[in-house]
Amino acid sequence: MTMDDMKNEADAASVVSMALYAVMYPVFNQAEKENPGLTQDIVMKILEKKNLKIDYNESLLRMAADDVEEFTIERREPEFQELNERARALKHILSTIPDEINDRVGFLQSIKNIASAIKELLDTVNTVFRKYQNRRALEQQKKEFVKYSKSFSVTLKTYFRDGKYDTVSILHSLLSHTASDTFNGCTGTHQHH
Repeated sequence: MTMDDMKNEADAASVVSMALYAVMYPVFNQAEKENPGLTQDIVMKILEKKNLKIDYNESLLRMAADDVEEFTIERREPEFQELNERARALKHILSTIPDEINDRVGFLQSIKNIASAIKELLDTVNTVFRKYQNRRALEQQKKEFVKYSKSFSVTLKTYFRDGKYDTVSILHSLLSHTASDTFNGCTGTHQHH
């Protein structure tokens, strides 16, 4: 196979991938909205069927710092942009956990950084609350975020007692996902007049 043949094959695969993405993304996006966790279940079944050994939770953590358009608020008001930044900062810290977890000093510092980032994110959410209407959806997401934050704290204590990394990894993934949901939930708010 020549270099030109390989390039043509890669170009054709790229076109097919883009077309498949254009068709399937809206389908999976809608299915995930209606059945949260469905996409994860599908990916896990594919990995299981192909007998691939991938630490799914670690992979999610490592990708947590990636900017995802669906989880970014496009509103230009300073409070919403700060909310974007606070959530992005928390997700970045969470994405470093797989590298820090075996370094006790580094991991303890990451825990402190996570606690600080959670507080800053919640402070920013409260600022948005004071200024904007349509709080019900955001309030529910905030409650979920706080619940996962507390579970994370309890799980850390278990980790230091028992050394169970998987549980910490899973809760980090949940916390990261919930952080995205929390600031994404603000897009539907409307300013007081």
